[in-house]
Amino acid sequence: MTESSAAPAAAHNKPPEILSLIGDTPLVEVTQFDTGPCRLFLKLENQNPGGSIKDRIALSMIEAAEAEGKLEPGGTVIEATAGNTGLGLALVAGAKGYRVLLVIPDKMSQEKISHVRALGAEVRITRSDVTRGHPEYYQDVAFRLAEEIPGGFYVNQFGNPANPLAHERTTGPEIWEQMRHDVDAVVVGVGSGGTLTGLGRFFNRVKPRRGIEMVLADPKGSVLYEYVRTGQMVESGSWAVEGIGEDFIPEIADMSLVTEAFEIDDEESFATVRELLRKEGIFGGSSTGTLLAGALRYCRQQTKPKRVVTIVPDTGNKYLSKMYNDFWMAEQGFIHRPPHGDLSDLISHRHEAGEVITVGPDDSLLTAFKRMRDSDLSQLPVVDKSGRAVGIIDESDLLVKVHREPSHFNDQVKKAMTDQLETLPPDAKLNDLLGVFDRGRVAIVMDDDKFLGLITRTDLLSYLRLHMPKSIQAEREFV
Repeated sequence: MTESSAAPAAAHNKPPEILSLIGDTPLVEVTQFDTGPCRLFLKLENQNPGGSIKDRIALSMIEAAEAEGKLEPGGTVIEATAGNTGLGLALVAGAKGYRVLLVIPDKMSQEKISHVRALGAEVRITRSDVTRGHPEYYQDVAFRLAEEIPGGFYVNQFGNPANPLAHERTTGPEIWEQMRHDVDAVVVGVGSGGTLTGLGRFFNRVKPRRGIEMVLADPKGSVLYEYVRTGQMVESGSWAVEGIGEDFIPEIADMSLVTEAFEIDDEESFATVRELLRKEGIFGGSSTGTLLAGALRYCRQQTKPKRVVTIVPDTGNKYLSKMYNDFWMAEQGFIHRPPHGDLSDLISHRHEAGEVITVGPDDSLLTAFKRMRDSDLSQLPVVDKSGRAVGIIDESDLLVKVHREPSHFNDQVKKAMTDQLETLPPDAKLNDLLGVFDRGRVAIVMDDDKFLGLITRTDLLSYLRLHMPKSIQAEREFV
């Protein structure tokens, strides 16, 4: 008898058991940070199956829609999302057999977008630099699609009562039990407002007399901090932290629950969450940094001991290309390298620090191709064993060699590279650099025989963007 490798048939209409693992996440105490007189605890929502707290609301909103007849078999789940709600919906709704269509702003990390697509969701990318009422605003796009698609259900996490209900029924009771009914303050962020509202309702019910403070940590640029502080709506700015902060007051966000608020800028958020990984070994996402920074500020300003809880809303593996990437951090101005006042300040990847992907003259063209592909680069400097740049090879050089005979992938790099290099010393002028670009070349910066790195047009544009308020001064450094 031959054994079959086929998987057993799935139970009729029964979703995967992974959904039963949503919730019941661990809570741990912070021990390596200065928390003043307080004890600070983190609710690890990054341990949910989809990697975020949004798994809870996805399950709650889908089950509510099914119970209310708003979502029927064969239907399409449509949502505007910063990524994590989309991941939760892709997991839950996909497991239940629904089509999932997500509208995501273009500032979201590529890891999130790749993750939801891997779960089978369809993605529409829209602009993150427009506000409500603009035809490309992500929530307006989602609403429009739900009206156009037969059987479409617009989840609308920002106005869906099943969102805060998930936290009122699950997250709040879990924290209450894990803290042994002894909580003084909870620090939250507001994206849709479900966490604030759900937790606030629960804690007001279980501890109505002495109360539990609901503290808001809000990204700088969001309107929510100023609204709590003054009751006034201000014009929103921009911020890089994902998942929290808004340019409006979400329908389900009960801002009256907030007792205190802190405004945290992107740089502090990213520095804090990177420090959390180094000190505590906890791998949190970008909003984790905002919440932890706000919680630390709250704890340090207290004069009496308090037991404080905040949340790790999602996992850091969704931000490896962003805040956990030193090059992205430097490019965005969140890591500050000591300035030299010359062209070397424009080099984003420095050879002496091992940051430049290179190839040797005796390496094969196949090696060069693999390094280009794996690093998403179109060209590589060719550096010999002494550390001297002797050439540059790009995709067109490879193609000329191998397009007629693929076996030439085994040829050495030195047979295909360009050795007529455009080199500049660090003290060259900006006009010299622009001249290299005008000739269609990449600038190779050399300090005598020492290769420092490359400068591309993108490097120059990034430098100028970061120095916009001081653009005249920046230009004078090299004129």
